[in-house]
Amino acid sequence: MSAAAHLTGLFSLEGRTAVVTGGSSGIGRAIAAALAGAGARTVLVARDADRLEQAAAAMRADGGDVAVVPADLGDREAVRAAAEAVVAVAGEPDVVVSAAGVNLRPPMAEIDEAVWDATMRLNLDAPFLLGQRFGPGMAERGYGRLIAISSQQAHRAFVSSGAYGVSKAALEGLARSQAEAWSSSGVTSNVLVPGFVLTPLNARLQQDPERVAALAARTMVGRNGVPDDFATAALFLASPASGYVTGQSIHVDGGFSVH
Repeated sequence: MSAAAHLTGLFSLEGRTAVVTGGSSGIGRAIAAALAGAGARTVLVARDADRLEQAAAAMRADGGDVAVVPADLGDREAVRAAAEAVVAVAGEPDVVVSAAGVNLRPPMAEIDEAVWDATMRLNLDAPFLLGQRFGPGMAERGYGRLIAISSQQAHRAFVSSGAYGVSKAALEGLARSQAEAWSSSGVTSNVLVPGFVLTPLNARLQQDPERVAALAARTMVGRNGVPDDFATAALFLASPASGYVTGQSIHVDGGFSVH
């Protein structure tokens, strides 16, 4: 067997369908491009229709089979509607990546119910609802991959973790529960844990160059993350190669969490 054939057998997503929430920018966009590049029919879900089309057009230019579903996943009914829209354009998915998130982090004493609810609806409820909709079908078909994007704030409190850190800690618990429920039927559930990543979600922190430099110095590789750092890790988790990896929180952080 040639090296190319061996790698294809391990990592190809030909014939698979993938959904990536938050797929129009940042980590979600990088992951979506990787899955499309590996052959998956890929559906991008996000709020901004124009940005969705721009991201999809770039992936199609690289040969990807990409569709879009505009949706505000901060609303439960919209999540349910988006799930059915995905099925309408691409069929039942084999891979669901929950990368959409909101990063509202006022000081703890200033968190009100509106901030709490907005954070939980997008960061936790949407991945839960998508898992409930698609996980059982994946289990019936014998193959599925649920992948979510967490945060260092799931494990340690810093830079006003607030409701955001709580939502990400719960998201990792959700992945373990999904893994327990469905892994015996071929459905894995895992979480990628970034360090500090230069994305629009962290725009506020990027306005402080000294803090950005300090965060880079805390890593072992000497730099902060960029979205492409997560593409191959997500491809591994989406592929047949990761069938024995489930219920895990995998740090992709340049050593940030252990330094």
